[in-house]
Amino acid sequence: MALVKISQILEGKCTEQKVTVRGWVYRKREGKALIFLVIRDSTGVIQSTIKKDSPCWNDAQKLTIESSLILTGTAREDTRAPGGFEIGAEAIETVGLAENFPISKDKSEEFIRDMRHLWLRSRKMNLVMKVRAEVLEAAREYFKKQTFTEVSPPMFISAAVEGGSTLFALKYFEQELYLTQSSQLYLEILMYSLENVYCIAPSFRAEKSRTIRHLTEYWHMEGEWAFADMNDLMAFEEGLMAHICQTVAAKCEKEFKELGADIEKVKAVKTPFPRITYKEAIQRLKPKNPALDWGADLGYEDEKVLAEDFGKPFFVYDYPTAIKAFYCKTYKDHPEVAMSVDMMVPRIGEISTGGAREDNKDLLIQRMKEQGLKPEDYEWYLDLRRYGTVPHVGFGMGLERLLVWMLDLENIIDAIPFPRTTRRFYP
Repeated sequence: MALVKISQILEGKCTEQKVTVRGWVYRKREGKALIFLVIRDSTGVIQSTIKKDSPCWNDAQKLTIESSLILTGTAREDTRAPGGFEIGAEAIETVGLAENFPISKDKSEEFIRDMRHLWLRSRKMNLVMKVRAEVLEAAREYFKKQTFTEVSPPMFISAAVEGGSTLFALKYFEQELYLTQSSQLYLEILMYSLENVYCIAPSFRAEKSRTIRHLTEYWHMEGEWAFADMNDLMAFEEGLMAHICQTVAAKCEKEFKELGADIEKVKAVKTPFPRITYKEAIQRLKPKNPALDWGADLGYEDEKVLAEDFGKPFFVYDYPTAIKAFYCKTYKDHPEVAMSVDMMVPRIGEISTGGAREDNKDLLIQRMKEQGLKPEDYEWYLDLRRYGTVPHVGFGMGLERLLVWMLDLENIIDAIPFPRTTRRFYP
């Protein structure tokens, strides 16, 4: 008798062997002569049958949905069973008898979201979290292959990275600090030591947007590196995206199939990606949105329209300086244009933003003042330009937005274990 994971049985490794599994009751159907239990563990679900003359019949009768148990029996192939295998139960040890489980088929989506701490046990969330883990592993693998060093920037910050309107302020002992919107500025500090740096960490945006792609706390994959330009940036980003997609497609075929996600679109992601300028984007969108002129920020609907035309990941670059952050580098001959680039995907629109960083101290101070910022608040950032400035680039990619696109999820809150939105912060 061997203690095994359910996946080992489903892979045919334990057929006609006595096995023991540990897990929880996922489903239960009871008849006069048979009880059908569907047992889940972290690796999968499997059916177990208990006959009335079985010594564990009484134990099976007492079990409730989500009760934890240790079950022993003979694993066998059965084409009628979900997954093609089942366990003929011979002994059941109830570890934790569950009270009446509140989530059932007739519960609303809103109720399920309120019960997040229990809904994470669902098959859907189990599978999404596994794919999420593979995305993170693939991202780290690519960064490492490109000789990047992973670093750990702070979450408490003293100065804004993006617009002040999306900052979460908090009392920090006797002064006010903020939750980070991005680790970019701190990655730039570390870049002067390590050259190629990245982090995967939470970012916080106090945006009141209620769309399928907005969270107030999300996970950011960010990189900064020295001696690089816009072409280097886009080449790296598309390489990262393609590596993640190819790796996940190879490792997570079962998860995609069970989730009903289109793995073919993920397999099809290959470099190079299409590239268009912001000016070309406006020209494409103008027939559908006549009010859209050069200088306007692209909204969610505009990005979706563009992405539908391409049907795959692509870049939009060279945005108006006026709608970009103070640290964006501009063209000498065209200072109204910033070296900024967004990667976009169908249905979601923008999933990453990056660009060249202004490496000239005087121009950086000028841009700060134009945006109403106080250069004295950024003295440490200006020091980076005073002492050995260097041309450099960087980007930030939203992990959850990437997952929404990859897995055809209806909403971004399904891409993270504990979603934080304008209305959700429990548990």
